[in-house]
Amino acid sequence: QVHLVESGGDSVQAGGSLRLSCAPSGVAYNTNSRVCMAWFRRAPGKQREWVATIDTGIEGGGSNRYYADAVSGRFTISQDNGKNTFFLQMNSLKPEDTAMYYCAADLRPVWYNGRWCHTDHFGDFGQGTQVTVSS
Repeated sequence: QVHLVESGGDSVQAGGSLRLSCAPSGVAYNTNSRVCMAWFRRAPGKQREWVATIDTGIEGGGSNRYYADAVSGRFTISQDNGKNTFFLQMNSLKPEDTAMYYCAADLRPVWYNGRWCHTDHFGDFGQGTQVTVSS
């Protein structure tokens, strides 16, 4: 199991930016292994939805990234060089982005359908960080 701690949530006005951070830790987390990290969010009265995923296991130290349509072009998921911290850069924020944001990990990704990372494979979640966007 991995321990995930999110930070960076805040209240901002529409059009503003925020950068969320996620720090994985625990004996199960190995920076030398392929991992899939993701951000999800849950808005008040709604179900949790997937936001973005990063596949850290690309040869040469690269990564593949995937985004929900609602955030594509505005949000960017990334990692530091040592895979010790993951980020979600959120630009051009909208009131509908208001939600609790959760970091998630899949430490044993499985290859199928042409990719390693799958939204239904994330079993470890952090406690969340609140993002509020006012109009």
